[in-house]
Amino acid sequence: MNLLTGKIRPMYLKYLSAAFGSAMITSVYSIVDMAMVGQYQGPDGTAALAVVAPIWNIIYSLGLLMGIGGSVIFSMMRGAAGKNDGEEQEYFTAAVIGSVVLAAAAWSAILFYERPILLFFGADMNLLSLAQDYLRPVKAVLPFFLFNQMLAAFLRNDGDPELATAGVLAGGLFNVVGDYLFVFTFDMGIYGAGLATAIGSAISFFVMLSHFWSRKNTLKLRRPARLFHCVKRITVTGFPTFFIDVAMGILTVLFNRQIMKYLGTDALAIYGPIINVSTIVQCCAYSVGQASQPMISINFGAGQGERIREILRYALWTVAVFSLFWTALSLISPNLYIRIFMNPTEAILEMAPAIIRSYGISFLLLPLNVFSTYYFQALMKPKAAFIVSVARGCIISGVLIMVLPVLAGANAIWFAMPFTELLVAVYAGYMIKRYTEGLSSEVL
Repeated sequence: MNLLTGKIRPMYLKYLSAAFGSAMITSVYSIVDMAMVGQYQGPDGTAALAVVAPIWNIIYSLGLLMGIGGSVIFSMMRGAAGKNDGEEQEYFTAAVIGSVVLAAAAWSAILFYERPILLFFGADMNLLSLAQDYLRPVKAVLPFFLFNQMLAAFLRNDGDPELATAGVLAGGLFNVVGDYLFVFTFDMGIYGAGLATAIGSAISFFVMLSHFWSRKNTLKLRRPARLFHCVKRITVTGFPTFFIDVAMGILTVLFNRQIMKYLGTDALAIYGPIINVSTIVQCCAYSVGQASQPMISINFGAGQGERIREILRYALWTVAVFSLFWTALSLISPNLYIRIFMNPTEAILEMAPAIIRSYGISFLLLPLNVFSTYYFQALMKPKAAFIVSVARGCIISGVLIMVLPVLAGANAIWFAMPFTELLVAVYAGYMIKRYTEGLSSEVL
């Protein structure tokens, strides 16, 4: 299927289905863990995994930094055929080297500073022991989580999105089955959930690694002539996607600390399911961005502006469907989330609907804002992508999380994200329109 000449609709649907499956199964790790642990150990187990959540955000975001940053440049160079003499392979190699370095740094941090990290992320002494039990098996294979994100991005851009999905699906399915067996059947509790997640990540890694022995593979390790230049360019291009994910960790820490300060453990237990639902919504947006990005990047490299506009139309319709679905579900059945993720007390069931409905309004614009960063990256507009990701992931959201409880009462914290997404969407929508209108005059 030729991304430069093939019919866009079937290509988009093929890439969307693969990206959606991959993104959703990735979220299964934390979702199933929280559901199983919540049912086994109650609200404390759910709260402990809310404390661990920022670690996942950081690890995944580092993989996306190298994977999305490197693969965008890789595809753009492929589109500009004849101009680069295999230079795109240098960016693949640089992304691999960068991933190894970042994985080693993250691994060392968790191995040597686990306790202070978890305390900083909002754990009290009771939650700390549960979080440490969960992380014990995960620490053994921590680099695989980062490598899986990087490999999946390059496989999609190398014409093998199905294998990226198959790898994540294999690991995710094991995680689902393993969670039940280890947590309940073998009575391992929260440790068993961590063990199932660890094994699942290893399975995903080795499935995706098989791409390099397949006929579809065109990825090759080639010594970069200017390694630091390549890594710098990859980092600049991939930073917005990296920050979207790492920002979830930053926001989770801020929310955890503010919730414990103003509202207590029951509210933090409710926030645990919200994190997971928000992760699913964000993964839906990832799937649209990841489906569109290889097609847009290669057509941008070839100067095919009209094809990019058609891809954008399909992407925006998909974003609208996801937005309406998740917002409606949050407003209509808020306690559904609670019953899935824990065995709730009556107090939690009474508190949850107002909290989830308030926060859930943000799902109306979240998919558009996340997709916009992929779109800007594919058009090699890292500044706009940076502004969107930093504004929604740290600056606007962080200020509102800290200020709203002081100005309008503790429960106002749940409106921090709806206000954030609204302000960011105004900017993102304007820039999408501006850059799309300018495609015909774009000079590479």
